[in-house]
Amino acid sequence: MFVHSVYFWLKPDLSEEDRAKFWAGVRSLTTIESVRQGYVGTPAATDRPIIDRSYSCALVVAFDDDAGHEAYQVHPVHDRFREECASCWDKVLIYDAITE
Repeated sequence: MFVHSVYFWLKPDLSEEDRAKFWAGVRSLTTIESVRQGYVGTPAATDRPIIDRSYSCALVVAFDDDAGHEAYQVHPVHDRFREECASCWDKVLIYDAITE
């Protein structure tokens, strides 16, 4: 399985309209056909020194394999999200992993 984890830091001065557009867009990514499991959320209320809660949104999607991930990267829904929502965040970090 291929796990794609994306963390977004939204701009603090986003309008409610832009915020709604971002959240609808990020949720749409979980509907792409090659996504086997998809989760969208905000930082949990856990509070330990090792936990980074500075991000605004976490997206975690899992695919059967690399091919599923590659199909996701070029999917029109993914392209639309990037085009329409990239102006909403200041920072994005991505972590990809392969499960054993």
